[in-house]
Amino acid sequence: MTIFNVCRSLRDSLCRAFDRCCRFLPCLSDPARRSALGLKAALVMLHLIYAGVLFLFDGGLIEKTKREPWYTGIYLALFVITLVQYFVTSGSSPGYVLDAMRKVNEANSIFIRTATVSKQPASSKGSVVVTVEGSQLGRPLLKDNGTPWSKLVLDLYPPGTSVRSLTCSYCNVEQPPRSKHCHDCDRCVLQFDHHCVWLGTCIGVGNHCKFWWYICEETALCLWTGIQYITYLKSNISSTWWKDAIMIVLLVTLSISLFFLLLLLLFHSYLILTNQTTYELVRRRRITYLRGIPDRVYPFSKGACINLYEFCCLRSSKYRMESLPTALELEEKVRPYTCTDVVTCRCC
Repeated sequence: MTIFNVCRSLRDSLCRAFDRCCRFLPCLSDPARRSALGLKAALVMLHLIYAGVLFLFDGGLIEKTKREPWYTGIYLALFVITLVQYFVTSGSSPGYVLDAMRKVNEANSIFIRTATVSKQPASSKGSVVVTVEGSQLGRPLLKDNGTPWSKLVLDLYPPGTSVRSLTCSYCNVEQPPRSKHCHDCDRCVLQFDHHCVWLGTCIGVGNHCKFWWYICEETALCLWTGIQYITYLKSNISSTWWKDAIMIVLLVTLSISLFFLLLLLLFHSYLILTNQTTYELVRRRRITYLRGIPDRVYPFSKGACINLYEFCCLRSSKYRMESLPTALELEEKVRPYTCTDVVTCRCC
């Protein structure tokens, strides 16, 4: 009975301590955010373990650092940059539809207020934050008549499309093309790619570029760390058996991680060059606007070079939206390549 009372008092003390922590850190009261914080802490710990064991066991690396400090300096810089990029990506917005609609409504109300007070011709106010892209060229979101959100979204679809078929049953908002409701975030995301568990956020038009750079940096860091592990084992394979055992186990897990990171990097590079998302590629037959299009045709692609430029260099808006291609544009994309197309770099 005494043991039971001790356990109960200990449990009550832990509950009170946890409640105090939740008051200072409200994010701990939400189970989803708590698990996301746990994953982030685990990822940071994994990085520290892999790098810490290397510097702890490898005396040759310490000697090399004394002779060539720039080598270790570059490695540590890549280590820090990778972790910073991870937190920047996890904290960035993927581009939520509700936020885009709010920006449209704010810009529309400013336009009406400005037009009423000053009675001057409208400029392109509001077009910096949210832009709509056609098949060839971006255009300002708000025209002279202050386009509302529903009409704006309908203009991105073929004529005759019903608003009801575009409205999300969870958010109760009209979805632009390539948008999807994420059940983990409970929001609709523009150009939804996937929900990343390790980052604790969705990947969409607003943070896909940051996500690709994070994968690239993580892959480079894993590759460099693996080379350091192999170098250590080559020169110290018979020195201390328990050190070798630890290094071999870590090297095996690191090699598996590197393999999947390389696949992920190549996969997303392919998606970028063809202007696709993971959701569109995996669920192509279930998405309404992609059902009648052949598998090898990429309806939103503008050529590999333009796709790459817009992905890496175009910073006009994190709420960028694209209209569905017309029938003529789809016919042009379906048309097989000829020698003239190869000479004129049609694929670029």
